[in-house]
Amino acid sequence: MFKPIKSTKVYEQVIEQIKSMIVDGNLKKGDKLPSERELVEHLQVSRTSIREALRALQIIGLIECRQGEGNYIRNNVENSLFEPLSIMFMLQESTPAEIIEIRKILEVETAALAAQRISNEKLDDIEILIKAFKGSNNEMDNVKIDKKFHYEIAQASRNFLIVNILNAISSLMDSFIKEARKRILVDENNREVLSKQHEDIYEALRARNAKKAAEAMKKHLDFANEYYKDF
Repeated sequence: MFKPIKSTKVYEQVIEQIKSMIVDGNLKKGDKLPSERELVEHLQVSRTSIREALRALQIIGLIECRQGEGNYIRNNVENSLFEPLSIMFMLQESTPAEIIEIRKILEVETAALAAQRISNEKLDDIEILIKAFKGSNNEMDNVKIDKKFHYEIAQASRNFLIVNILNAISSLMDSFIKEARKRILVDENNREVLSKQHEDIYEALRARNAKKAAEAMKKHLDFANEYYKDF
């Protein structure tokens, strides 16, 4: 369990011990952490150090504080990457082009992986989205459908890390280039092109053809990225 701490930057050592307990399986999603008083006793550090550690773990999305109940390991960590990623983006003075590059690198291979692992149920979900996209004339709805389409493919890869990373990247894109998504769909011809590209990706997934799925996703992203590059 916990070990007494004797070190500078004590709160970082507290964080490391809590993270190690998660890795070792001693703490799982939804578990309640010991109270601040108990942590002080177990770790033999000040309450200030405990509070600094808990605050940092909240910021990175690993734990949540429930008013009147205590601190818990988060059940839903899907959005926990967005905050640190957005801070890093701003501090490093990154550009939207860098987000686009990493999205392309990840999503092309994700499509290939999804083609090998996708379930029939997930194929049905994606087909429903394709039909909804074709039948909608509302630009905002189509933006949401397009995002959901990519999210479903990430889920089909059955790799939780991929889902979380791509979700964070997509959220970061929305924060900096919201108008670019809508700009693509203003042109009726573009909507038809995107609809066909979605269908090509779907057919490759349905055929369980990893190579074609990757190629179709690359073509789709290359097309969309032309509208993002000026942001």
